[in-house]
Amino acid sequence: MGVLIEKKNGYDVISAEEKTAMEDYCKAYIDFMNAAKTERECVVECIKLAEAKGFVPYKAGMELKPGDKVYYNNRGKNIDLAVIGKKSLVYGANIAAAHTDSPRLDLKPNPLYEAEEMAFLKTHYYGGIKKFQWVTIPLELHGVVCLKDGSKLEVKFGHGDEPKFVITDILPHLGKQQAAKPLGEAIPGENLNLLIGSVPVEDKEAKTRVKQYVMELLNEKYGMVEEDFLSAELETVPAFDATEIGFDRSFIGAYGHDDRVCAFAELKALLDMEEIPERTAVCIFADKEEIGSMGITGMISQAFEHFMNDMCKGQGVDLYDCFAKSFCLSADVTAALDPNFMEVFEANNESRVNHGIAICKYTGGRGKGGASDANAETVAYVRKIFTENGVLWQLTEMGKIDEGGGGTVALDMANRNIETIDAGVPVLSMHAPFEVVAKLDCYMTYKGCKAVFEAR
Repeated sequence: MGVLIEKKNGYDVISAEEKTAMEDYCKAYIDFMNAAKTERECVVECIKLAEAKGFVPYKAGMELKPGDKVYYNNRGKNIDLAVIGKKSLVYGANIAAAHTDSPRLDLKPNPLYEAEEMAFLKTHYYGGIKKFQWVTIPLELHGVVCLKDGSKLEVKFGHGDEPKFVITDILPHLGKQQAAKPLGEAIPGENLNLLIGSVPVEDKEAKTRVKQYVMELLNEKYGMVEEDFLSAELETVPAFDATEIGFDRSFIGAYGHDDRVCAFAELKALLDMEEIPERTAVCIFADKEEIGSMGITGMISQAFEHFMNDMCKGQGVDLYDCFAKSFCLSADVTAALDPNFMEVFEANNESRVNHGIAICKYTGGRGKGGASDANAETVAYVRKIFTENGVLWQLTEMGKIDEGGGGTVALDMANRNIETIDAGVPVLSMHAPFEVVAKLDCYMTYKGCKAVFEAR
């Protein structure tokens, strides 16, 4: 063994058998991504996959024994799963936490309007996006509409064979003023309006004939009236499926890799456990990370405490004693080194595609602001687990110091006195409507999560 770090491309390391396993894993991941484009849909798909593996809904006070598999569904937008370990929770739990919300365009409370004989829906962007990336691409609307009578519709407007929606842009022939603006100002947030129709009702006396026709269509098919938008939660998401990228099919392109690529890795790792773990293994699908993890389904809420505390009470264990002995892998993506934009990267400390799961000791922005800065012992612990289990790994930051940075749920877990570190898949074009990841890194993140769950 040499004294210098040797950075290895994963394809020079993995066996033919692992390549086959990698392809099988990535096929399952693509299927998951095509079924789950919102945090609500991720919970639905998670439950379907978990129940097929013997998981049951957790009920307060239920008696649990080693090997039992349970899940706690928090309002359909956040879910925690656990496989009960041989050891008492007084020895802590092995936790992997990812988030399933992604940058998108939400509808405003009063979204529907008509202008120049066309109907539009106004949006309010969610999370950090480049607004210009969301124009002139096919879009869908996924979510729920709670009607006046209290019933709830689960809808996917524009999905499958249904007509899509789009946000228009100015043509280059008339775009001189737009082109002179800074990139971040070329498309104002208030211009991110979905084009949804242009046919007027027959009543020529109506003031907004196109808008009315749209509502008549929605009323006929769904029983909706315009007021129902007030109690709707509709998310605008790209209308294209996950797909393989490259002549060699080595990449996967999709909407929402951040952070569903890590969420699926931890879920699949938990579902694939064949032995009863020594310590209880916990998988978290969190909501709201892209806007600070606040809210009742975010990682800052007490929902996680509620789930863990009730399991602890069943074993006569104090929750905070459990947290103090627990370990959490904050499974979140990081920025992959992109040779097209080397000016923002510090190449010696960045993650590379096909080099495995990327461990990020700290995130935050400039001077580690807002970061959970893992200690040396925690880094050593993860290195050891990954190395012993054949997980290809690398250390990373997220760009040059003064260029920015990012955040994860690591801070929220560390604030609970849980030893925590970030690790996940390097992503190209992060936060774009179509992000790109390497299959090998996806597979190594799955192996890394499995190694954490099975750690003693």
